[in-house]
Amino acid sequence: MFRSLAIYCGSSPGNDIRYARLAHATGSLLAQRGIRMVYGGGGVGMMGAAADGALAAGGDVVGVIPEFLDTRELKHPGVSDMRVVRTMHERKQLMVDLADGFIALPGGFGTLDELFEVLTWSQLAIHQHPIGVLNADGFFDGLLSCLDTMVSRGFLRQQDRDRLVSAETPESLLDVLAAWVPPTDLKFRLAKRADL
Repeated sequence: MFRSLAIYCGSSPGNDIRYARLAHATGSLLAQRGIRMVYGGGGVGMMGAAADGALAAGGDVVGVIPEFLDTRELKHPGVSDMRVVRTMHERKQLMVDLADGFIALPGGFGTLDELFEVLTWSQLAIHQHPIGVLNADGFFDGLLSCLDTMVSRGFLRQQDRDRLVSAETPESLLDVLAAWVPPTDLKFRLAKRADL
């Protein structure tokens, strides 16, 4: 299925304990299914909860953290495979390099930044991995609606909109990601890139 999934989520836990529980359950599920978790390296908020869940279940966890966040207060002390990079750009690139799929959990600007970058890279045929959002309690409803509006108003092709899948539980999201098929024009676009 997957060897490795990158998890994008907040450094804040949000204002409802259910979000941190969701992150913990997601990390735990990846470990139970033998999927390595790649994430931003934090020990707080949603990031810390996801790592805690994976580690408690005996999972393989890789943290990727930039130097300016590499402090005892912010990085997860229990993650032994912690990759320290110079910049946020290097962090995002390494996370993409280490993963063969991507999941966004509830978060803020940073989560959306990472999510939209991997979506754009998929659209440009830089990678061909599945991308999903864990839409628990309708957290991403507004975002998904916005993407549909982009399609209806001619700013986004439906086949590119379909690069982002969603589900309400970690289990169902992994199933949807496993069943994802790249858009039919992706092989052509990859070949065109190779000709450049």
